[in-house]
Amino acid sequence: MSHKNIIQIKSYQFAIRIVKLHLHLIIEKRQYDLGRQILRSGTSIGANTEEAIGAESKADFVHKFSIAYKEARETKFWLCLLRDTDVIDNSLAESMISDCEEIIRIIGKIKQTSWENSSRN
Repeated sequence: MSHKNIIQIKSYQFAIRIVKLHLHLIIEKRQYDLGRQILRSGTSIGANTEEAIGAESKADFVHKFSIAYKEARETKFWLCLLRDTDVIDNSLAESMISDCEEIIRIIGKIKQTSWENSSRN
């Protein structure tokens, strides 16, 4: 494995879980719309994280992480909705929500630190 940082690893691992959840939703539960929504937002977190790491400027870096942050919050919304409507069981939902909240905290800290550092320049 190349030199990846914690947010790259966690967002990629989370994307794998999201893909598996998507497959479960469309095959087992026939929840096509909800499955598509969570697949889009949940995998976008890692994709935007990768884009941020390859950013062309500090502003681009902050912008891509801002998108990743919003996608993570949206994903948390869908996970809570799936839990609260009994589409997925509580233990799966809580595990995924916990992972998502951790990603939100990490990206939030990256954004905050980047913003503070850019304000000093």
